[in-house]
Amino acid sequence: MNKPIRRVSIFCLVLILALLLRTNWVQGVQADAWASNSHNERNEYDRYAYPRGNIIVGGNPVTKSDFVNGLRYKYKRAWIDGPMYAPVTGYSSQAYKSSQLENLEDGILSGTDSRLFFRNTLDMLTGKQKQGGDVVTTINPKAQKAAFDGLGNKKGAAVALDPKTGAILALVSTPSYDPSTFAGGDPATDGKAWTALLNDPNKPMLNRALKETYPPGSTFKLVTATAAFENGMFQGPDDKTSTPDPYVLPGTKTELKNDSDTEPCQDATLRVAMEYSCNTVYGKIGADLGKDKLRAEAEKFGFNNDKIDTPIRAVPSYFPKNSTPDGTAMDAIGQHDTRATPLQMAMVASAIANNGTLMQPYLVDEERAANLTTISKHTEHQFSQPMKPETAQKLQQLMESVVQNGTGTKAQIDGVTVGGKTGTAQHGQDNSGLPFAWFISYAKGTNGQQVAVAVVVEDGAASSNEISGGSIAAPIAKSVMQAVLDK
Repeated sequence: MNKPIRRVSIFCLVLILALLLRTNWVQGVQADAWASNSHNERNEYDRYAYPRGNIIVGGNPVTKSDFVNGLRYKYKRAWIDGPMYAPVTGYSSQAYKSSQLENLEDGILSGTDSRLFFRNTLDMLTGKQKQGGDVVTTINPKAQKAAFDGLGNKKGAAVALDPKTGAILALVSTPSYDPSTFAGGDPATDGKAWTALLNDPNKPMLNRALKETYPPGSTFKLVTATAAFENGMFQGPDDKTSTPDPYVLPGTKTELKNDSDTEPCQDATLRVAMEYSCNTVYGKIGADLGKDKLRAEAEKFGFNNDKIDTPIRAVPSYFPKNSTPDGTAMDAIGQHDTRATPLQMAMVASAIANNGTLMQPYLVDEERAANLTTISKHTEHQFSQPMKPETAQKLQQLMESVVQNGTGTKAQIDGVTVGGKTGTAQHGQDNSGLPFAWFISYAKGTNGQQVAVAVVVEDGAASSNEISGGSIAAPIAKSVMQAVLDK
């Protein structure tokens, strides 16, 4: 072999060795990075190459996978009663990724979770088509429908919890959207639907139950009453307060008034003050307690906590740390800077109903493989202990008096113990917006079954008085409680 040929041979050998090294580097060391690269469209094609697992409600799927046999995608996601369940499921789109359970539980639903490795390997060896696993939710379909129908064309949200376990029984936000309209299939149609939803001023894709905070209005008076009992300010529901009417906010000349001059709020007992929702009584209690004690109690319920996962993470509810005394008086009646999600206020009602123990809210009961083998099962655990059992029993008396004799009579259910609290929250510049109507409640059936509910209706109150919360939001909460208790 002459010298030039030998040199060419050596050069070619070096190139082959370099190619082998590069191939092994890419396939061995960099494989995961390339596989997870956001520009790797193969991942998206693979996700829709086989049926996706389902999200289960009440034993039945509320999702499905439609066979479309497209050039790139073999299947696309579809939903049953999409608008009603969208706040639970979220969306899964070939063009716009995914959200909520469709995103958080993607490993199970797509079949890529490492816990499904054995199942997937067995299916591959037997020639069976790959298929994602299922996610079983805690949602009660009757309660979900009752909340969705009750809210109707109103803008608002509803959350129902099982106080004993923390299971989320209903999670509704209106107006809603149909995830099927942009799931895939026609880029032009999907893009038009997606853009319309993003530009809709009513924000149908906003999960108001978990991702929006509102001034809680008078529903927050339950937290204030809890703090008063826990700090020894009062001993029982019928203790008389020392409250002028009107009450001048500390350090100001501003009078805090009640809804009506005829309400018996001057020096009222805690029970009467809760029945009539006296601003003067609970505003003064808040100012007398002080911002630190009131905030400490609010935080026991979950306020200022940015890690409340259901597993969908809720935005934190807020109670201020640096209010002035007059601001604290307004915070104590759910105005000023206090803000809460509907989930947060359902947690308040739940803790009271459960004798002071607040359970961690959760939405996923079980994850399972396509052959129905259980992959994981939720374990209930306590979130906090906002109050002693004896304090909870006092709060129950107050809430039940509101439903029996006060502003919440429209929540009464025959043969069922119901406690509740109305709320009407001012908002907007100089309180110019129509008030938000609130109702939070619990119901206890004769068989020991319980449910706690929070409902908020945006711009739904015709006036600022407590009748609005009782007439607009309370009937919705009642229908949800009836659905859970089969009444």
